[in-house]
Amino acid sequence: MSKKEMRILSTDEIAKHNKPDDLWVIIDAKVYDLSRFAEMHPGGAAVLYDPEVAGQDATDAFFGLHRMEVLLRPQYKRFLIGTVQGEESKIIFPKPGDISQVPYAEPTWLNEGYYSPYFTENHRQFQLAVRKFVDEYVTPDAHDREEDGKRPSQSVFDKMAEMEMHAMRLGPGKHLKGRKLMGGLVDPEKFDYFHELIITQELARTGSRGYGDGMLGGMVIGLPPVLNFGSEEVKRMVVPDVLAGKKFICLAISEAFAGSDVAGLRCTAVKSEDGKEWIINGTKKWITNGTFADWFTVGCKTEGGLTVILVPRCEGLQTKQIKTSYSPTAGTAYIKFDNVRVPVGYTLGPEDGGLLVILSNFNHERWVMCCASARSQRHVVEECLKWAHQRKAFGKPLTGQAIIRAKLAQMISRVEAVQSWLEAVTYQMCHMSYKQQSSKLAGQIAFLKMFCTKTAQQTAEEATQVFGGRGITRTGMGRFIEHYHRTVPFDSLLGGAEDVLADLGVRQAMRKIPENTRL
Repeated sequence: MSKKEMRILSTDEIAKHNKPDDLWVIIDAKVYDLSRFAEMHPGGAAVLYDPEVAGQDATDAFFGLHRMEVLLRPQYKRFLIGTVQGEESKIIFPKPGDISQVPYAEPTWLNEGYYSPYFTENHRQFQLAVRKFVDEYVTPDAHDREEDGKRPSQSVFDKMAEMEMHAMRLGPGKHLKGRKLMGGLVDPEKFDYFHELIITQELARTGSRGYGDGMLGGMVIGLPPVLNFGSEEVKRMVVPDVLAGKKFICLAISEAFAGSDVAGLRCTAVKSEDGKEWIINGTKKWITNGTFADWFTVGCKTEGGLTVILVPRCEGLQTKQIKTSYSPTAGTAYIKFDNVRVPVGYTLGPEDGGLLVILSNFNHERWVMCCASARSQRHVVEECLKWAHQRKAFGKPLTGQAIIRAKLAQMISRVEAVQSWLEAVTYQMCHMSYKQQSSKLAGQIAFLKMFCTKTAQQTAEEATQVFGGRGITRTGMGRFIEHYHRTVPFDSLLGGAEDVLADLGVRQAMRKIPENTRL
C-alpha cells in the first residue's frame, strides 16, 4: 500500500477489529490487518486472538518474540494499512551506514563527543562509507548464505572489487599503488592498518562467522606469500584476477598430522628428473576456501626442509568439503595431492626456506583475527544490551536483575579491553616496517590473539545465559547468540591454538630479558 493510500486510524476504530476474521493490531504506531494471516501465523493463531493483542497495541508483545527485521520483510509489509492517529513511531529502525546509539555497541572512537589519538577524520569518513557498503551489499548476502550454506555470492565479490576492498584487506603496501580505494576516499599511499582494521571490523558486524571466512579469508592469508615471495611472472598471472574477485586462492598448510607444528608437515614435493617441475603428494586439512579455490599456497616437505609452492587447481588435485560446526559457506576443505605437477618457477621464496615464508605472514594473519574477534564480541554485547532492555521477566526488564547487570558489566569490560589493546598494537604496526613488526610485535600479537579468543568464549557463554532458550535457537531473537556460541571456538584454533600462542609470547619475552637482570 502506498503512502497516499495509508489510512489514519483512531484507537477506538482499531479496537473494533478484534475478531478472527477481522483482526487488526498496532505495532509501533502502525496498523496491520492480520485477518488473512492469523491462521498462518508460525506461532499459532491463539497468540494473535489474545484480548491484549487483537485490536490493541501489541508493540511490547511483538518485540518480546520477534526481531525488527520481520516487519521489513515484503511478505509482512503488505499487511500494513495505516497509522495511529496522533501517534508517531518510536522504535529505531537503523538505516544502512547508521552508527548505533546503544552504549558500548560501537568502539569508543565512533561515538559522538569522544576522541581518539589514532583515528583521523579520513578514517571516520572511510568507516561510514565501508559500513554503508557492508550494510547494503554484504550483510543481506551473509544472512542468506548462512541459511542455504552456499559460498558468498559472486555479485558481492564483484561489488567489493569495484571498491578495491579485496586489495585493501591485505593491508598497506605496493599492491595498492594506482588503485582507486573506496571510490577515491583514501589515497593508496595514506592507507594504513587502521583503515584495514575498519574494513575487517565492519565485515564482522554481519554476525555470520562462516560467511566471514568465506568472504575470501583464504585470500587474506594465501595471497601475501605470492605478493612477497613470488616471481614477477607468477604475480602477473595470479594477483590481478584474485584482487578482482575473479579467481580465488587459499593457504594450504595444516594437515591431519600437523597443525601448529609446521615443521611436522608430511605433504612432500620432489623434483622431476629434468628438474623443471615439482611433483607433490600428500594431503591438507581444514583449508579455508579450499572447496572453491583456483590457486593453493601449499607448504611442502622437501629434501632440505620446507618449501612453499603455488599450485593451481589441476589434474591430481582433489578437494572435498569438510563438515564443520560453524558453516559450509567458508568452503573448508580436505585436499589430496596425487602426483600433482607444477613448474619449479611456482616456488614462493627460497627452496627449503619455506618456514620464513609461512611465519612472515603470521603476525598479520593473527592481527586480522583479533580485529574480527573484537568486533564480533561487541556485536554480542549490543545484542545482549538490547535484549536485556526490552525483555521483561518477573514483571520488570532483565536489567532489573543484578545478576544480568553483572554479566553485562563483565562483557563490556572485556570488549573494551580487547579493543584498546588492539588499537595500541595497530598504532605500533603503522610505525614499524614489516621486519620490525616480526621482531617486536610477534609476542604481543600472540598474547592479544589468545586474550581475544578467551574473552570471546567467556562472552559467548554469558550471552547464552542472558538469552536463555533463545540463545540456543538458530532462528529468532537469539539467532546471533546461538551462531556466535557455536562458532566462536573455531577462532581459538586459527592462527595457532591459545596455549601455543601463550607459550610463544612468553618465550619471546624470555629471549629479550637482559642477561644481567636480577631481583
